[in-house]
Amino acid sequence: MNRRRHSASALTLLCATAILVAASFTGPVAPAYAAPQPEPGRKSLEQVRKEIEELYRQAGTATDAYNLAEGETKAQSEKIVEIAKQVQAGQERLTGLKNKAGAAARAQYRSGGMPPGAQLALSSDPGTYLAGVDLLRQGEKATADTISELTRTQKQLQSYAVDASARWQVLEENRVKQENAKKEIEQKIKAAEELENKLEAEEKARLLQLEQEDQYKAQKAWLSTGVLKEINGAASDAGKKAVAYATAQIGKPYVWGATGPGSFDCSGLTSQAWRAAGRGIPRTSQEQLRLLPKIAVKDMRPGDLIIYFDDASHVGMYVGDGAMVHAPRPGRSVTIAGAGSMPIKAVVRPDA
Repeated sequence: MNRRRHSASALTLLCATAILVAASFTGPVAPAYAAPQPEPGRKSLEQVRKEIEELYRQAGTATDAYNLAEGETKAQSEKIVEIAKQVQAGQERLTGLKNKAGAAARAQYRSGGMPPGAQLALSSDPGTYLAGVDLLRQGEKATADTISELTRTQKQLQSYAVDASARWQVLEENRVKQENAKKEIEQKIKAAEELENKLEAEEKARLLQLEQEDQYKAQKAWLSTGVLKEINGAASDAGKKAVAYATAQIGKPYVWGATGPGSFDCSGLTSQAWRAAGRGIPRTSQEQLRLLPKIAVKDMRPGDLIIYFDDASHVGMYVGDGAMVHAPRPGRSVTIAGAGSMPIKAVVRPDA
């Protein structure tokens, strides 16, 4: 009873939170502050904000590349292990077949290798010989089968060697991709952090305000189209579980490449939320876009994933009432935001 009451309270709180957030987006935009004029030759705070956002967006793109290469590396490693097991089994079978073929050759040697006609002429008991001929034919067939299987096994082992070599090459290519993506991520994040660290505390506060105002404006413009009147789909049971998981992570920091439990990147949050709901989905936002069924924005329902930007470098989960939950970027935490606060590229449904 307590557990059911707790679950009901959590859902009520979630719905209330989503409604309040959506309501705040539909209201008037927070008043803009009077930005001081930058010193000659110095960038304005708005220019710095845009530069920081672009650096983090590029880092997000590189993070997707890193995560994809990491997934492919894991898959290739598992395949190589599987091939190694097949090679071991093949080698053991090959050894057994060679022993079998050797035994047949030794038996033929002991018989003198005489042709059947000569053995019949020398035999004192034709009946015994004829029975022996039948056994001999069976033995010859078994020997031929052994040699044939020996040949097939040798070809299989050669094929495994070629396959393993190709897998190792892909593995190395993915390792290089990972290293390059990691360097790019670190460089972009470092550059963005250096820009932000140069700001005074008051400027950082204004920077955050600028960021929020920009999101409010984008959300207000999106809602002004009347899109929310069309979006009224109910969440599936799995979608409710995914939303419950994602919103339970609010306040946890963004860390690139992280999939929880203490921190997340954007696609790490969405993939883990759906895993918790019993559905395995691709790890990266780009693969989520590529492989999951696309739906129209008007048909969106809680649990669906919203892919942002032309390069599909960011993803959030729709929670209803025009709001979504996402892990924004380094330096920010998992939070609720307006579903239209960034340029929407597509909406995909993990449990279509």
